[in-house]
Amino acid sequence: MSAEEFNGLWLPLAGRFYRVAYYILESREDAEDAVQDLFTRLWKLRSCLGGIKNPAAFGITSIRNICLDRIRSRSCSKTVIPTQEIFTALPDPEADLDRFIFGKENIGNIRACMARLPSMQKKVLEMRVFENLPFSDIASRTGLSEVNVRVKLSNARKNLRRMMEYEDNR
Repeated sequence: MSAEEFNGLWLPLAGRFYRVAYYILESREDAEDAVQDLFTRLWKLRSCLGGIKNPAAFGITSIRNICLDRIRSRSCSKTVIPTQEIFTALPDPEADLDRFIFGKENIGNIRACMARLPSMQKKVLEMRVFENLPFSDIASRTGLSEVNVRVKLSNARKNLRRMMEYEDNR
C-alpha cells in the first residue's frame, strides 16, 4: 500500500478513532497518544492492510485494544470532578452537550447514565455525539424521521441531565 493510498483510506477515519479513544480513556492527551500509536502500527503493517474489507471496524477494534492495554498499565488514580461543577461551568448544557461530553474528563458517570437511557434515545445520542452524524444520516439508519431524531436527541439530553443531577444529589 502506497503512502497516498494509506492516507486516503486511513486518515479520514482519525476523528472516529479519536472519539472512541477519548470515550474509553477519558483524557484528551491519552486519546491522542493512542491514536498516534494506532497510526504507527497501521503504517508498519501497511503492506498487509490491503485485504481488510472494513477499515473503520478494524481500526476501531484496534484502537479499543490499544486503549484497554493503556488502562491496564495505568497505575495512577483518576480525579473525579463533581458533576454539578461541570454542568454549571457550561453556558447551556443542552446546546453544548456534544462539547461537554468530549471536553470534560468526568465521562465515567455519563457512560453509566447513558446505559440507563431508553435504547432508541441512547442510539440516537451515540450516533450524534460519538459518530458525529448529521440528523439525516441518523434518520436513515434508525428509520425515524429527522423531526423524531431531533425529539429523541432532545429527550436523551434532558434525561441524561436529570440522571446526572440525581447522581449528584445521592
